[in-house]
Amino acid sequence: MMKIKALLILAILSIATSCVSSKKYNELESRNADLQRENRRMSGDLENYRRTSEDLKEKYAVLTKDYETITTERNQLMEKLNDLRKNYESLEKSYDALEQNSSAAIAENSRQNRELLAQLDEKEAALIQENRRLEKLEKDLALRSQRIDELEKLIAAKDAKMNALKEAVSNALTNFEGKGLTVEQRNGKVYVSMENKLLFDSGSWAVNAEGRRAVQQLGEVLAQNPDIAVLIEGHTDNVPYGGRGELKDNWDLSTKRATSIVHILRENPNIDPQNLTAAGRGEFMPVASNDTEAGRAKNRRIEVILTPKLDEITKLLKETN
Repeated sequence: MMKIKALLILAILSIATSCVSSKKYNELESRNADLQRENRRMSGDLENYRRTSEDLKEKYAVLTKDYETITTERNQLMEKLNDLRKNYESLEKSYDALEQNSSAAIAENSRQNRELLAQLDEKEAALIQENRRLEKLEKDLALRSQRIDELEKLIAAKDAKMNALKEAVSNALTNFEGKGLTVEQRNGKVYVSMENKLLFDSGSWAVNAEGRRAVQQLGEVLAQNPDIAVLIEGHTDNVPYGGRGELKDNWDLSTKRATSIVHILRENPNIDPQNLTAAGRGEFMPVASNDTEAGRAKNRRIEVILTPKLDEITKLLKETN
């Protein structure tokens, strides 16, 4: 009896597989490759934005130090200017006293006065130039400080949003805890991992009833967060795929399973399909050892990776540069 059932299942799988258009599958493969590159680029951009924020902080510290140095130099120039003014006043008094005594002394005092006046004019011009530099530096410091504050606020807002998203996803999927489902937050992203035992039968990419409920409940949360990019990754263990039809290996199977999750999410009309990406990873990103059945079970999974869009941060960085 078991052999008859197995033959029936294989026949059904063969018929279903033969119905899949190879052209559509190739299109999905091409889109998958493009979207994977886009996902890697966005991940790299996010890390660059964080490093840029640190660079801006360092530049701000350098500018602050320059500001303090110029302020000290300005104060020193003021002291020298005051000293020159005192000397000038003293010489003026001496000039008045010597004016009646000697034309030669008067001429010398006149020369010294001219020199002092020239020095005074030079120092005043230098002071004016330093004040202008100081004013420009103060404006630059204020502008960069404002940009850094805005960037930090945006990053903090993104982190807070991802914290709230993680809580919302965890609450929505509470009923599936202990059934191979975990929700984690790391590197500014939220990772929802669902083992295949919750979603698929062995060798199949058709989502079962319980798995469909879990994906639909996840979709309810995603529909309320339209500014989140959603990457669905399919993963397998290292046991070679034994099915038949157009799927050749575990890579094909993982891609097909990821696409099945995308189709369920697209049933929710409030989810923007442009936010969705399906990717197959095959057996090449295991989270546990494939030497044990328990480890292979953990590796057979779907990972939904939720990433904040970085349009506002990118715009602010361009304005700062």
